[in-house]
Amino acid sequence: MPVLSSVGVLVSLVIVFSLLFDYINGFHDTANAIATVVSTRVMTPRAAILMAAGLNFVGALVSTKVAHTISKGLVDPANATETVVLAAVIAGIVWNLITWKWGIPSSSSHALIGGLVGAAMVHGGADIVKWKGIVEKVAIPLVASPLAGFLIGFIVMALLYKTLAHVHPGRVGGAFHRLQVVSAAFMAYSHGLNDAQKSMGIITMALVTHGVLKPSEGVPILVVIGCATAMALGTSAGGYRIIRTMGHRIIRLEPVHGFAAETSASIVITAASHFGMPVSTTHVISGSIFGVGASKRLSAVRWGVAQSMLVAWVLTLPAAGAVGALAYLGLRALGLN
Repeated sequence: MPVLSSVGVLVSLVIVFSLLFDYINGFHDTANAIATVVSTRVMTPRAAILMAAGLNFVGALVSTKVAHTISKGLVDPANATETVVLAAVIAGIVWNLITWKWGIPSSSSHALIGGLVGAAMVHGGADIVKWKGIVEKVAIPLVASPLAGFLIGFIVMALLYKTLAHVHPGRVGGAFHRLQVVSAAFMAYSHGLNDAQKSMGIITMALVTHGVLKPSEGVPILVVIGCATAMALGTSAGGYRIIRTMGHRIIRLEPVHGFAAETSASIVITAASHFGMPVSTTHVISGSIFGVGASKRLSAVRWGVAQSMLVAWVLTLPAAGAVGALAYLGLRALGLN
């Protein structure tokens, strides 16, 4: 692809940092796909991580609708300079590393989007942010997607309880021990389908701003492959801190619960990807796990964990926005504008 041979220093930095973001996103969000299958001991961590890495890669190659939302639907492309985009990626990386360090399953997607909005506002004011796109594509899915995961998880698990009420527990466990491998694979695929596209959109935005790509052109194939590869490699590195939170601290999971949660979350994420919505796989799978637990009884869920996670979710957009603003100011002070 001739695209990469003509980019400047800033665009090159955007590409490098975006691929780094995808790598960090991979090990930060590995838990989204495999926490339940590991915590139920259906698969070993190593086998589950390798499966997730492969299917993250496949999912990332399938669609670019979310990438188009990131590159065109949130900030005016004419004002999204390379410095703004680079600051956004730096903000996403910083917030991901902070939350990974503390084992908090926050949203990589919203960290990147928050960083983009924060940097853009410092650069050109609030008017260059497409607030309608932020509301429709980010804010509403931010609330609706975990609620949808909770509701579908609750319903799926309730139906399974009713259907399997008279089946011997040993037979149930054996069947869902196998079925959970399928649901974990579906979850890993859907994670790649949505999450890897954020960096694709960021790189495409920088290439359009630099004049290397026309606004009407799609995401270059090498950008798709590069982001898919970076996320797969990051996923292969694992994210054991967050796996412990997702797989053990919310509820005590059995294979049937893991199957219900993963299937429910995958349905929500795949639907959101179809409509180009950059949802948080972290939020969706968390909501699904809570829904599955609540279908058994409300006391089965550790609501204190839910409260701390909710605080992290609410803080991510403004906190990453602040980091994005500071990163932009820092880059400009260094003469990178």
